Amino acid sequence: MNQSRKWKKIFFLCAVCTFCLFSSGCIYVIAGGIGVVGGYAISPDAVEGESATSYDAAWDSATEILGIMGNINSKDYKLGTIIATVDGSTVTMDVSQVSSDEIRLRVKARKNMLPNIKLAQDIFVKVKKRINE
Repeated sequence: MNQSRKWKKIFFLCAVCTFCLFSSGCIYVIAGGIGVVGGYAISPDAVEGESATSYDAAWDSATEILGIMGNINSKDYKLGTIIATVDGSTVTMDVSQVSSDEIRLRVKARKNMLPNIKLAQDIFVKVKKRINE
């Protein structure tokens, strides 16, 4: 009887998780970071996270990393948008001020109209590490 309850709970948990996974249009996974990276959210289209730093430091780190990894096509400091080409993918990075000492960084990468989450995540992690140096 105890074994039966255990399996019912497991089945119910799996059913709820499956329902939540397929009922939402955007699936977020909270990923634990490596050391200085911290947590960030991964959607099917972008990688996003926040950092306790100034806007200028985040902007400088983002332009430096994207300049090293590829070619910057356009950038707008006031809007906080950088568009670059990295490994054949179009990368859009948005830097926005959340509070006086916190910024939000969002990286979106697409290749042939399809999301390239692996590249977006790689760029995000490199920028966050650069910010925290």
